[in-house]
Amino acid sequence: MSAPDPSPPAPRAVRWALLGVMLAMLLSMLDNMVVGTAMPTIVGDLGGLEHISWVVTAYTLATAASTPVWGKSGDLFGRKSVYLLAVVVFVAGSALSGAAQSMVQLIVFRAVQGLGAGGIGALAFALIGALVPPRERGRYQGMTASVMAVGTIGGPLVGGFITGHAGWRWAFYVNLPLGAVALVWCWFLLRLPADRAKARIDWAGITLMTAVVSALVLATTWAGSTYPWTSWQVLALIAAAAAGTAAFVAVERRAAEPLLPLRIFTGHRNFPLMSVLMLVSGVTMFGCALYLPLFQQTVQGASASDSGLLLLPMMAPVLVVSQIGGRVMSATGRYKVFPVLGTVCMTAGLLLLSTMDASTPRAVTGCYMALVGVGTGFLTQMVTTIAQNSVEMRDMGAGSAAITLFRTIGGSVGVAVFGSLFNRAIHGPVPADGASPAGLPPAARDAYLHSFVTGTHQIFLLGAVVCAVSLAAALLVKEVPLRGRPQPSPGPGARADEAGARVPDAGQAAS
Repeated sequence: MSAPDPSPPAPRAVRWALLGVMLAMLLSMLDNMVVGTAMPTIVGDLGGLEHISWVVTAYTLATAASTPVWGKSGDLFGRKSVYLLAVVVFVAGSALSGAAQSMVQLIVFRAVQGLGAGGIGALAFALIGALVPPRERGRYQGMTASVMAVGTIGGPLVGGFITGHAGWRWAFYVNLPLGAVALVWCWFLLRLPADRAKARIDWAGITLMTAVVSALVLATTWAGSTYPWTSWQVLALIAAAAAGTAAFVAVERRAAEPLLPLRIFTGHRNFPLMSVLMLVSGVTMFGCALYLPLFQQTVQGASASDSGLLLLPMMAPVLVVSQIGGRVMSATGRYKVFPVLGTVCMTAGLLLLSTMDASTPRAVTGCYMALVGVGTGFLTQMVTTIAQNSVEMRDMGAGSAAITLFRTIGGSVGVAVFGSLFNRAIHGPVPADGASPAGLPPAARDAYLHSFVTGTHQIFLLGAVVCAVSLAAALLVKEVPLRGRPQPSPGPGARADEAGARVPDAGQAAS
């Protein structure tokens, strides 16, 4: 194992390197939003309306199933090279998707895209963890928050503009030049210390993890829509996921180089607590991003062409609050208060959103959304930092991948459960365009709006309950010193400081 360069990169060099990492991360986040806006045009061109859900499911399934594999591969083979490979796979999937001649081809190529997105999502945070120690993470937190906000808000706007002016295929082709820039940027500017590990691939763990994640994502995707929650298909998938999880844990205990080392969950209690909070964050964020614009368009009469801007009251506070919290964390080294505040604010915001009805002004809705955004800003980035501070540097990729996986699964489960609640609440005639009830007779319109409000009320109320329960996890966080830059150690191996924080030696620098 070669010794890393003891001199850390200057903050300016770190920012330049992170820009390339963030660009690739932005591509993967934008893609789903862009494609969602372009889907009506895609169906009109390729047909296959009955397969439309698989365009999203194939991407999500491939992303979730591959995330732990990418994260562990980065630990074994070097995070920079594996990250570049993930970007290549994503760009190749984008090119193939843009050239698809049928809905079946598009679904297959979207799965290829999802494979690349899984690597980008898992390794982007691992690279941030390798470049920036947790104590200094607050200086750069605004960059990550900005990418998340631009991806969420800009996706529908970009998708609508590209589809309307250049055709739906360019919703995929636009990734090619941007992906090439990200590749070249990271190749030349991303500098990480060399640290070669002896690669022993956990094939049994990879197989079981893929099976478990696939069964869970399919169960939550199909439940309540394709099949009832109590159908044998859904129950069989849930049983398969439970049995696969038990087998996975047994295999990982004996594996020489486990795909998802169990020590990251048992080494410090903060990591499993952060996993719970990230799961809840995925549930609430995906639910809000899907149903808030729908409520504003259908009940409050907002324009569908402004769908990307409808989330601005929620996403703008994320940028401001995350930067404030990050700077306070870097200056003081204290962080427990932020997940607690974040969970409280999200709970309060979701409770207020659950009180909305047809008479609620859009300005009031915006204030409720801003409260959810404040909670998200305090919570999401802090959770990642605390989780990474709880694992050793050699497990940074696996730990980051696990946190990303929990957020993906949380989003999948949340959307499935929320969708089931919403579909059960909707009754009576549905508008032909799927959103605006203006064309319905007055009595039918009132009934539809009432059931729509009931459905969204149940969604946000359930989200508030989930957040309130997760407050216990935030209160149990143990505040240990944030890890700084690695210092040369006179002895081999890692030592633990008096507060329990892991302090790696020079040989455990990130690769």
